[in-house]
Amino acid sequence: MSDVTLDSGFLAKVSAVAEAGARAGGEVVAKYHRTGVEMRSKESFNLVSDADIEAEAAVVRTIRETFPDHAILAEEGHRADGNAEDLWVIDPLDGTNNFAHKVPQFSVSVAYCRCGRPMCGVVFNPVTGEWYTASRGGGAYANGERVHVGGQRGLSEALVSFGFYYDRGAMMQATLAAIADFFGNDIHGVRRMGCASLDLCWVGIGRFGVFFEHKLSPWDFAAGALFVEEAGGKVTTCGGEPLPMAPTGVLATNGLLHEVALEITRRHLVDIMGSR
Repeated sequence: MSDVTLDSGFLAKVSAVAEAGARAGGEVVAKYHRTGVEMRSKESFNLVSDADIEAEAAVVRTIRETFPDHAILAEEGHRADGNAEDLWVIDPLDGTNNFAHKVPQFSVSVAYCRCGRPMCGVVFNPVTGEWYTASRGGGAYANGERVHVGGQRGLSEALVSFGFYYDRGAMMQATLAAIADFFGNDIHGVRRMGCASLDLCWVGIGRFGVFFEHKLSPWDFAAGALFVEEAGGKVTTCGGEPLPMAPTGVLATNGLLHEVALEITRRHLVDIMGSR
């Protein structure tokens, strides 16, 4: 991605709209969390519901009120060029499987990007009330307080978070093999939380030293990756390249652990386009 800067006034404006959109989507998600919703299955392990669809509509509606001509890339039906000049990247309900089972680890994720580069992002858990916000060059904030990544200098000091893509074959096996290698470095343990946007934010606030997943979509990582970077961490693909605004593997660390973690994820790379 090329280096991009925004006028401070415009950055403040898109940041405010991102927060308003996340709040609107969060109200829908919280309502369905209280009252219940029928889950429909793309596959037995890939669920969707009216909560996802209505939350996306609420976020999009909020954005369109201020920026009617901006492109939108979102999980439940809006498709746009990931390198569009003005692009909103939305996950209306990240962690749908958690949501379906009443596990309160899910979020609404909203990011504004300029030419493929995230410039502001919001990740909001409407049940716990956790707000994570970041803007390019403006830092990362959790519930309004400036935050930074942890200071772990070796994997033996780290808790590692990871995710599984829906693939139950080679990608799952590669993930398990990478976890075994992390354990070989005497990590404190692993956590599989089931919500990539929050996993990334938890790297940013220092709970995790490392997060990796072999395949994520832009709406899963756009806001969270910016949060990690603005908190002082580092995010690349699992092979060490800059993140594209396209499906990719993601490795996020506190920066100090990036090279040693990258040695492991590189060792277990998989062809993500060859998997579903």
